[in-house]
Formats: sequence, C-alpha cells, structure tokens
Amino acid sequence: MARHKEFDRDEALQRAMEVFWSRGYEAASVGDLVKHMGINRQSLYDTFGDKWRLYLEAVRRYAAQETEAHLTALKTGPQSIDGIDALLARVVATASEACLGVGSICEFGTSQPELTTIHEAAGRRLHAAVIERVREAQSEGSIAGDIDPEQAAQFLTSNIAAIRLAARAGVGGDSLLALARLALRGLR
Repeated sequence: MARHKEFDRDEALQRAMEVFWSRGYEAASVGDLVKHMGINRQSLYDTFGDKWRLYLEAVRRYAAQETEAHLTALKTGPQSIDGIDALLARVVATASEACLGVGSICEFGTSQPELTTIHEAAGRRLHAAVIERVREAQSEGSIAGDIDPEQAAQFLTSNIAAIRLAARAGVGGDSLLALARLALRGLR
C-alpha cells in the first residue's frame, strides 16, 4: 500500500499563494501549483478540495496577513497621522510584490460571491481602523476637521489599490512615493 507523502500544509499554501500572485487564478494550472507547492495532485485535492478552494484559501490567508500588516502600520508613530503615513509607506515599500487581493479583484470583480465575501471582510476591518485613525488625526489637528472620516478612509484605501496597480504596471518607487505623499496631502 502506498503511503501518502507528508508535507507542511501552511508552507504548501504559501507556495500556492506565490503561484496565484504571479499568474492569477485562470493562468495558474494545477500542474504549476503542485510543482511549486511540492505536492502531488491527489494531495492537493485531498487537502484543499480543488483549485478553486485552494485559491479561496490562499486569498483568505493573504487578506488576513495584509490586513494585519496594514493595521500594525496604522498603529505606529506618536501621532495618528504618523500611522496613516506608515501605512502608505508600507504599501509603497511592498508595491513591487504582486498583490493577491488587487489581482483577484481585477480578475473576478464581484462575480464570485465567496471571493467578494473575503474581500469585504478584510476591507471592513481596514476601513474601520482607518476611520478611527482619521478621527484621531482630526482631533490632533493633523487632518482637516471638515473632511468626512468615512470618505477619507475610502480615499486612502482606494489609493492603496491605485499604488499597487501602478507598481504592477511598472511605475517606479519614486513615483509611487509621490502618489502616497499626494494622498496624505489631500487630507490636510
């Protein structure tokens, strides 16, 4: 009787994320995935269900990791505006890495309810945290008091996506940093 090869599920999922980052869902073949993950087809199906379930799990993990990293950046600095600046700086610093969140939205939009649910959950967490930091920055005098915190949060999260898309299109670091600086300046 053949024995199933043991593997680290988390590591295999991380490797699947890398394939989906670079190729998207449609262009990532099961062969590409199992090769990069270091597992066989049957292990993929036994462990993750199928390519779509694997993709959903990869996007879910990516969204959780990115949201946590964004929230950590938001909490830095002596003033709230410093946290917002740190968030934008983090996005610029990592913009050359493919973003599975933006990539999946570009590939599927809102056509896949399960995927939309993942994006909306992560988006709500980040949006709420940005609103809170904007309100704090307004009370500290760093952001104009007449700016609606809800709209400011939408503006900032939209700029995060724009910076990532610009990087994917080949825009360089200095230009990405200028986009982040303009976004921050738009709140003052």
